[in-house]
Amino acid sequence: MASSLAVFHPAGHLPSPRRPQNPTCPRASLKLLRPPASPPPRRSRGFAAESAAVSGGGGGRRRGGPVDVVAVAAALRDAKTAEDVKLSVEGFLGGGGDDDGEHLPLQVYTSVIRGLGKEKRLDAAFAVVEHLKASGDGSTLNQFVYNCLLGAVKNSGEFGRIQDVLADMEAQGISPNIVTFNTLMSVYVEQGKIEEVLRVYDDIEGRGLVPTAATYSTVMSAYKSAGDGFAALKFFVKLRERHKNGELAGSPADWEQEFVKYEKLAVRVCHMAMRRSLAGSANNPAGAALKVLLAMDEAGVKPDRSYYERLVWACTGEEHYTIAKELYQRIRERDDGEMISLSVCNHLIWLMGRAKKWWAALEIYEDLLEKGPKPNNLSQELIRSHFNVLLNAAKRRGIWRWAVSLLEKMQEKGLEPGSREWNAVLLACSRAAESSAAVDTFKRMIDRGLKPDVVSYGALLSALEKGRLYDEALRVWEHMRKVGVDPNLHAYTILASIYAGKGDHGKADAVLRDMLSAKIEPTVVTFNAIITACWRGGEGGAAFEWFHRMKMHKVEPDEVTYQMLIQALVQDGKPKLAYEMYIRASNQGLKLSSKSYDTVVEACQDYASVIDLSSLGPRPAMRVDPSR
Repeated sequence: MASSLAVFHPAGHLPSPRRPQNPTCPRASLKLLRPPASPPPRRSRGFAAESAAVSGGGGGRRRGGPVDVVAVAAALRDAKTAEDVKLSVEGFLGGGGDDDGEHLPLQVYTSVIRGLGKEKRLDAAFAVVEHLKASGDGSTLNQFVYNCLLGAVKNSGEFGRIQDVLADMEAQGISPNIVTFNTLMSVYVEQGKIEEVLRVYDDIEGRGLVPTAATYSTVMSAYKSAGDGFAALKFFVKLRERHKNGELAGSPADWEQEFVKYEKLAVRVCHMAMRRSLAGSANNPAGAALKVLLAMDEAGVKPDRSYYERLVWACTGEEHYTIAKELYQRIRERDDGEMISLSVCNHLIWLMGRAKKWWAALEIYEDLLEKGPKPNNLSQELIRSHFNVLLNAAKRRGIWRWAVSLLEKMQEKGLEPGSREWNAVLLACSRAAESSAAVDTFKRMIDRGLKPDVVSYGALLSALEKGRLYDEALRVWEHMRKVGVDPNLHAYTILASIYAGKGDHGKADAVLRDMLSAKIEPTVVTFNAIITACWRGGEGGAAFEWFHRMKMHKVEPDEVTYQMLIQALVQDGKPKLAYEMYIRASNQGLKLSSKSYDTVVEACQDYASVIDLSSLGPRPAMRVDPSR
């Protein structure tokens, strides 16, 4: 016949052979006792309280009188053998022994065993059981005693001695009950042996035992330890169906309370599973978390708002955008959606920006304005930073209409643009050469009570210069100096190009002298702007002259310099000089654009110049915009 404890062994499905008995010798006690690994700790208050509760307090022991359980426990803390326990017990029996027919109540022993386990005095707990085996007729040993001993092993953390207890139960012919199984399952949970937990649970049902609420809680705890949200939900749904069908023994009201706990436990398991998915290195962590969320919906598990909010905080990467948005929508759809934490909303606004979902961030901000809670300074700064990202993109690409609409959207949402935002719009207008839009934006900026800085004036000057509105640009320059704004390198460069565009090269040269007086050195960008202005004005000779002035200022020309100079020379009817400039640039290691190559070749052919075009080398494959 299969052993009643076979389930506790690794091969629990196989019969466990009985150990051979020697009929001529009494049954030997198992070698359960071991020396303590460390000095004994002090007795805890919990142990003293539990012991006192059994005896109702004690004042010593006289024959037939009450038992001082606290004193008994204190005396047995250092017991190593059954003989040690016997001597201590006899002292509390008034010097008598088993021959007098007097014994301590079994309840005293079980309380002492539990207390010794909590104090990690496991050898003493085993010694008490050995004493019961040696002093009684066997009737004192029952399931409750061994369950207390199993609990002591669990509390002490010496899980390796579990098998000793189970083997001794089997040797004494004591079958395990549901408490035994529950204790063993909880031990396996602490050890992380999830498969063993489920195996024991299956054996409980196979034996026809009636699981308790603790049994089901332990199984749920096993799934929590494994982080398996799907299994926890499946188990919960199955258990709920059994409850609806009346298959669970006990009061329905009691089970209703237990199922509230089970659902909360299932939610915690799913929470852990989703956090692990979000923190993992999987290819699609958000997708894995979303699957758990959908499984909760299918199981009918309804977490509260705080559950969703805690998960939002776990979303920190841009790949978490989809699950974060889903969590936010679920919170808003709840009856208490308006009670969402403002810090959670701010975190979502930040996350959407990190994922480059700026419009999604704006939607959350709009919800704060319309539904609450009221946005704070952090909310405004976060959404303002997102607007700046979009404005900078519009500035770089010269999409001035988009920049203007973004500015209007900020004002619509109660965010007052600052100089940084207005300057971004001005720079977008400048890059797009939209002088009228730049002037209008500049006026609106002043009307809003903002003081333009050198960047504002520089952007406006650039837009006017590109529109060849030189006189208007000079008036802006005079106004800038009048209000006390000192020009920077960019402003001086634009002013020089304005004079060059007007053909007033003397004043352009005077601007360079003013720069040096202000300790601002002209750069290659300055000369490129002047040469470009000469090209636009059809003054190739002036462009060539400014090219030579670069040497005087010790400024080395770059690719843009040569490209603009070549176009100016060809336009002025000097293809041979343009050819020489191309060769010179190539000899300096500069890589000109294919447009410059084509310009030189076409000009030489048009003017029938006697030039060896093969010396130009192969046509460049890369095209560079010379106006950048």
